[in-house]
Amino acid sequence: MNNSTPVTSTPGANLGAVSDKPGAQAYYALGVLLAAYILSFIDRNVMAVLIGPIREDLDISDFQYSLLHGFAFSMFYIVLGIPIARLADHSNRKWIVTTGIFLWSIMCCLCGMARDLVTLFIARIGVGVGEAALSPPAFSMLADLFPPARQARAFAIYSLGVTVGGGLSAIVGGFVYQHFAVTGGATLPLLGHVSAWQMTFVSVGAPGLIIVALLSFIREPARRTEGDLVATGTGTSLAEFWQYLKTHKRIYVGIIGANALLTVMTYGMLAWYIEFLIRTYGVSREVAGLQFGLINIIVGSLGAIVVGWSVEPMIRRGIIDAPARMMLIIACLVLVPAAAGPLSPNPTLAIILACPAMFLLNGFYGPGITALQMITPNRMRAQVSALSLFFANLLGLALGPTIVASLTDFVFGDDMALRYSLAVLPIALCPVAALLAYQALKPYRKAVAPQLQALA
Repeated sequence: MNNSTPVTSTPGANLGAVSDKPGAQAYYALGVLLAAYILSFIDRNVMAVLIGPIREDLDISDFQYSLLHGFAFSMFYIVLGIPIARLADHSNRKWIVTTGIFLWSIMCCLCGMARDLVTLFIARIGVGVGEAALSPPAFSMLADLFPPARQARAFAIYSLGVTVGGGLSAIVGGFVYQHFAVTGGATLPLLGHVSAWQMTFVSVGAPGLIIVALLSFIREPARRTEGDLVATGTGTSLAEFWQYLKTHKRIYVGIIGANALLTVMTYGMLAWYIEFLIRTYGVSREVAGLQFGLINIIVGSLGAIVVGWSVEPMIRRGIIDAPARMMLIIACLVLVPAAAGPLSPNPTLAIILACPAMFLLNGFYGPGITALQMITPNRMRAQVSALSLFFANLLGLALGPTIVASLTDFVFGDDMALRYSLAVLPIALCPVAALLAYQALKPYRKAVAPQLQALA
């Protein structure tokens, strides 16, 4: 760090005064990891546009479908996240990511070979196992490739994988399905006839092998030393890791908890909003996928960039708890559009209200990552990222779609009540998420101030 720069009285005022700048390798790695993250969301969420055909072919209910979409994918995705993160804190992160991408791409293609519920369930598990190896090592790599002053923007760009991938899963999935539906599916060597929804899985899974090739040009980054953070590959013991979390429990419970609850809402909308438009208003599958997909790509991406990039200027102005504070603001603001959208009297208003909801629900991701990375020692970052992903995916990915389906099937007892199930989520979860983020602000300011002063 540049020790010649004087420390000002405003914490974070000289956050950008660092001697090192990201080079071409950093931006190339960011681009490839972003492409991988986009593809991961396409492969995991493409099922949202295939609900009707899968239910019809396999003769299953909304609840059974939700187990395929959420639980099957997430059961090992969640469990393996922390062990993989510990491995990433000890060893080569690039090869962990490469192995994961190869595995989930093959398993996504195998989803297209499934002929029954059990086979598709197992293939979805494989997709989740592979994707578990992406984000924790990627977060750690980016934190070493980019200096602290530029990490918030790097993470905001990486978080575009959620919006672009989620949007493309709806758009690409809708158009690919429509193409093969018109042709009556396809005939593959050794496999024979494959239906339109099965060919959709094969079509979105195969491009992962290209990402694997692009990763070969990335070098494993050296681990960065910042202040009292230890930049070694030896990691840390579990006892030390849990003691550190316990010491800062209000911060981690607040940020990770708020992130998890907002993720429940995000995955609930991603899994069911297209089907809500189809069932409630009679919108065609292709049009609903295109409309909601464009919202994710355009509005959701704007939310990720605008909110993520606003953190650094806020810190420079002395708002040192900006990442955590942004979580609180989003939890408060998203309640109205997220609840009102599904209750709209017409599809136009439902689409309009989905715009601010997805803007905000894609905006919290970057600040959440930044908040955790800024207060966590280097040797623990992948593990903390994995812990956050564990709870976000346990509640959001595993339970988010299933909560909506359970309300529809077991509470309202009517497929046409899907709109009410979607509206319940923000009403129940936003106040709790806001409270968790609020109680983390004071201890977060206390913990992050010395780090920003050291970087000034």
